[in-house]
Amino acid sequence: MDLIDKINEMAARIPKQIEHISTEEATKNALVMPFINALGFNVFDPTEVVPEFTADVGTKKGEKVDYAIVRDGKPILLFEVKCAGTDLNNVHASQLYRYFSVTEARFGILTDGVIYRFYSDLDAPNKMDEKPFFVFDLTDYNESQVAELKKFTKSSFDVDDILSAASELKYKREIVNLITAEFNDPSEAFVRHFAGQVYPRRFTQTVLAEFKGITQEALRMFVNRKVEDRLKSALAKETVISPEQKTAASQEGAAGVSAESAETAKEKIVTTQDEIDGFYVVKSILRETVDPHRIVMRDVKSYCSILLDDTNRKPVCRLRFNAAQKYIGLFDQGKSEDVVPIDNVDDIFKYAERLKATITLYEGQ
Repeated sequence: MDLIDKINEMAARIPKQIEHISTEEATKNALVMPFINALGFNVFDPTEVVPEFTADVGTKKGEKVDYAIVRDGKPILLFEVKCAGTDLNNVHASQLYRYFSVTEARFGILTDGVIYRFYSDLDAPNKMDEKPFFVFDLTDYNESQVAELKKFTKSSFDVDDILSAASELKYKREIVNLITAEFNDPSEAFVRHFAGQVYPRRFTQTVLAEFKGITQEALRMFVNRKVEDRLKSALAKETVISPEQKTAASQEGAAGVSAESAETAKEKIVTTQDEIDGFYVVKSILRETVDPHRIVMRDVKSYCSILLDDTNRKPVCRLRFNAAQKYIGLFDQGKSEDVVPIDNVDDIFKYAERLKATITLYEGQ
């Protein structure tokens, strides 16, 4: 099983586990130990993973860090664990900070079992940085972040390789945080930078206040356009001409031109933004039940099909959004279609359990 599959399994369990975890020990057992195992280290082998790792720190004797990953008898990765739900922004990784000066470990992790903050000594040798160079959140991650995490697996762990990328990761993360802050609340300098290139007259506080709102809205428009472009590109790859499309095109053209080609029929199909949004709502709902890459959209003139494994034998639902009243077609028992009216795309979430049940039925078969 690849790392991404292990991470997906852990992430799917978190909503069911988290309400029952109220101590550090429970956090270690339910969340942190499986995470260490996912990285390829055996938590039950004391030559690889040492719990309650002890080292003398100055005048303080017998201080412990929760876990140390060991290679050739020397610690390479340290874990400090806090109870699940702890706000790590308000926690100082005291044990990690002290251990950096007395062990050969170049990496430390502060975690509550869900969020993992990776630290090193990029700013000063043998002194742990105040800010992490990488943060991995089991409830919010993407494939590129899993690729970075993979560098910490037993089979890939290479100090020089990780350090060469750590500095870039750290600065990218900090720049992303700055951009996010400007997106949410543009600073005066940020507003002046752009407004000064489009507004020819003198700036007053009134003008600045007006351009702050304009700049914020322009940022949103820019992001929305980028998202739409990506969605259109993805759907162009995923949408194919299927036997179902050919049949629908033939039926709708029976009263007129019956010899219409499949390519011409495809050109008449318009995938709306609501259909795109609905498709991604369904993928989001089914993420914890099945690999989302197996959920595929096929659009025809009369409705938009969402299928499992790109086959008409496994319909998940149909989005019937071509009229003022929207409908979703659900497939109870994977057979007949149950057409239900909805007011908007968000109403699809009301039928999450029925969608999951359909996937479970197909997987059982």
